[in-house]
Amino acid sequence: MTAASSPSLRWRLVKRLVAFQTVMLALIVVIVVVAVWGTARFADAYEDSALDVLRDALVRNTDDLLVLGETGDLRRLRREAPDLWFIIRDKQGRDLREGRVPADYAPFAAGMNHIQQIRLGEDRAGIDKPAAVLKWVDSAAGRVQILTGTQGHMSWQHLFWGVSLSSATVIGPLFVLMALVTLMVTPIVVRRALSGLGAAATQAGRIDIGQRGVRLPQAGVPAEIMPLVKAVNDALARLDKGYERHQRFLADAAHELRTPIAILTTRIASLPPGPEKTRLLEDASRLAVLTGQLLDFQRLDQQERPTATVDLAALAQRVIVDLAPLAFAAGYEIDFKADDGPILVTGDQTSLERALTNLIQNAIDHGGRRGTIGIRVDRSGRIEICDEGDGIPESETERIFEPFHRLRQDGRGAGLGLNLVREIVRLHGGHIAASNGPKGGACLEIDLPLAARQAEGKMLS
Repeated sequence: MTAASSPSLRWRLVKRLVAFQTVMLALIVVIVVVAVWGTARFADAYEDSALDVLRDALVRNTDDLLVLGETGDLRRLRREAPDLWFIIRDKQGRDLREGRVPADYAPFAAGMNHIQQIRLGEDRAGIDKPAAVLKWVDSAAGRVQILTGTQGHMSWQHLFWGVSLSSATVIGPLFVLMALVTLMVTPIVVRRALSGLGAAATQAGRIDIGQRGVRLPQAGVPAEIMPLVKAVNDALARLDKGYERHQRFLADAAHELRTPIAILTTRIASLPPGPEKTRLLEDASRLAVLTGQLLDFQRLDQQERPTATVDLAALAQRVIVDLAPLAFAAGYEIDFKADDGPILVTGDQTSLERALTNLIQNAIDHGGRRGTIGIRVDRSGRIEICDEGDGIPESETERIFEPFHRLRQDGRGAGLGLNLVREIVRLHGGHIAASNGPKGGACLEIDLPLAARQAEGKMLS
């Protein structure tokens, strides 16, 4: 699964929080409805329930008189309230009566035309005065006035409209407000809660083979993610130990090989001159170079940026003196040119000698055993080594610096020399490039920054 298709932990938490709050709000709605059941809004609906049943059942007969139709609600009301009473009067003064009107409300029956709406009686314990309601309503028989008691029950229709009104006026806006606040605030809260995880991810992105001992920070990491961070840190610790064992093995092996290689070189040098002796010397030289490369890799791994001052011209001259016999024996001529005066760079002399040795050794191995190997050192800090061999294919000019990469699979060399040279040059803040010379051979060019006093003298001149 790619990072783009992986679900976002932040938005998963937000969605789940919104869903949870929605469920909780629904429960709150239920609780509010139950609580509101006893409030004045639903009390009013309860008090008006008998009046509403009468209104819905009221019609006119063929003589235009008020009558009650036999509706289901009316039958249920008569069963639940056997003492049902009411007076229904239209605008023409015709009325419809049933039951015994309580004596306390008899006066209202005579003057009810002059009353718009009123609630009568007390619905409290210890007061023997039944509740009643007087109200003008619109019915199928026209606008009428009804005086009746508050018997009956609250209908589902009343409950529905009461809940709908409460939801529309209170709960609906509250839900919208909570949803908006959740969508705005929750991502901020989650982002702050996961800030420690972001710092750990940033640190993980900086881990490199050249930076051992680095661990992911645990400060601010959520407890649920902490086991993963600890597991990664434990894995990094195991990798560091394995890398250290590997480095110690290479260093020990290189040191152990140096003595037998030196003895082998001495014995080969005592052999009579001839092609076989030349090839054996070259092979022994490659072994010595490979051993030195292993040691150099270990030194580079532990070395910081060098600060000593090195004369490139003098360094190149020493390396050429050491390798000239090998080059002459292989059939080459050496052409060395350096600008006048010291050419100073800030660096490590041993590492730079190893880099130049590898480049000249590479020219001897791949120059076709013919022509001239040219070494140039100029005042800008540039060293150029060119041969007259087959050159480097255009597609390989960058890949030849990769470790274990070889142009020819002829079994000569391990493919580490040019990679080591590049690492040494990088350590010195320089750059190396490969190209083909004017005569078709390979040219490798090193550019190193001049030492501070060398650069100042160049500017003054």
